[in-house]
Amino acid sequence: MAKPGATGVTRIINAAGYSMKGLRSAWINEAAFRQELMLILLLMPLAFWIGDSLNQILLLIIISWLVVIVEVLNSAVEAVVDRIGPEHHELSGRAKDLGSAAVFIALALNALVWGALVGRNLLGLW
Repeated sequence: MAKPGATGVTRIINAAGYSMKGLRSAWINEAAFRQELMLILLLMPLAFWIGDSLNQILLLIIISWLVVIVEVLNSAVEAVVDRIGPEHHELSGRAKDLGSAAVFIALALNALVWGALVGRNLLGLW
């Protein structure tokens, strides 16, 4: 059975509003989100300098935005866990640790891709 609520264009408009609310919340409440977003805004022009093809430029841009996406999802997990209660629970700690690990992996992957393309295209290492 379908959930009651808006349909069609109204649903899309509402969803866009919820997304904007989420981005605003991330900006206000999450220092890591602000830091990563500012870093990406600085790196985006460099992607056009470092990448020597459209594929490389898009790879640098996409891998950078992946960090922000994973950070938003990690923040969502943390918010849900914190909503459940402040007491320590093994599963709550595991959920937060796994979210943090996902952000770490995204950052490491980002460093690998940017480093490889800087090494190849600017330093001529391989």
